Amino acid sequence: MKSEAAVEHGAGAGKPPMWSIALGWMRRNLFNSWLNSLITLAALWMIYEVAVFLVGWALVNAAYGFDPESCRAAEGLCWPFFADTWKLFMVGRYPFELRYRPLLVVLLIAGVAVPGIFRAVRQSIWYYAVWVAAGVVALFIIRGADFLNISLVNTGLWGGLMLTMILSVAGIGFSFPIGVVLALGRRSQSMPIVRALCVGYIELIRGVPLITILFMASNMLPLFFPPGFDLDKVLAAQIGIILFSAAYMAEVVRGGLQAIPRGQIEAAEAVGLNYWQTMAFIVLPQALRIVIPPLVSTFIALLKDTSLVAIIGLYDLLGIHAQIIANPIWLGQGVEGYVFIGLIYWIICFSISRYASKLEKRFQAAQH
Repeated sequence: MKSEAAVEHGAGAGKPPMWSIALGWMRRNLFNSWLNSLITLAALWMIYEVAVFLVGWALVNAAYGFDPESCRAAEGLCWPFFADTWKLFMVGRYPFELRYRPLLVVLLIAGVAVPGIFRAVRQSIWYYAVWVAAGVVALFIIRGADFLNISLVNTGLWGGLMLTMILSVAGIGFSFPIGVVLALGRRSQSMPIVRALCVGYIELIRGVPLITILFMASNMLPLFFPPGFDLDKVLAAQIGIILFSAAYMAEVVRGGLQAIPRGQIEAAEAVGLNYWQTMAFIVLPQALRIVIPPLVSTFIALLKDTSLVAIIGLYDLLGIHAQIIANPIWLGQGVEGYVFIGLIYWIICFSISRYASKLEKRFQAAQH
């Protein structure tokens, strides 16, 4: 009778080493033909060249410290640029003595988001109510309120990543339900007037660039208010972004609604569900699950489109960057700023994409 050690040794002896498994995978996937081998070698050479360039630019030939003058002689990345301007990229021209407020908002959002890792919490309707309440509280913290004895901060001083996130998160939060209503209205058979209005709105907004919508919201929307009424520029931009994005959301949701078989609606009607109950409990959950990928693409596009608010005098990430490099101290350091902004956008967009991918897999597992 073999001992346990002998059995384990014998079981382990039949397993190939990791280097053998790796070589086998490379032979099957990277070097299985002369064309694939050539492409693999070319790709490895390009990766090597890019890596050498980045290491030399960002580390070997870079300027360190806090002195802007050291960047003049350096051939690489100017690290003092980030050390001096990162706060402007985060909150723009927000008053220095009140910059603890955005930090409080970040802590508030993190405190609300952490319980969401538990599925039981995410499935509760109260959790989403807490998110709405947290958004309102965050707005009061950033903006201030006289009746709460919190000093007001002019929205013209908002900027950087803070303004980008406010415009994009509020834009997504409000345009999504409006888009769902527009999609349902466009598919309505019993209300032709509502259907015509939804179709007209969607086609009109989708045929106009966002720049035009922002100009109209900033310059023409105040004309509809009484004389002397000063419409906040951030609010005007937010309204324009919401109205613009809602039209695209509507078409994405409509695609999901069309994928639901008519038989499910008829079955819901047969058991006594009315129109709104059928949509809320039968049709919309399935439709929204189907259109997760295009919805994520719309969210990401909305996030990046917020950079267009610079044309109406607001300073998001790109607007702040334009102000920074206009300073003679940092003249000629535009590349560093664009790299930093691109990295921020990539991190946010990649995080959204990965979360959506996990959401899709979870829904697929639930189906099976």
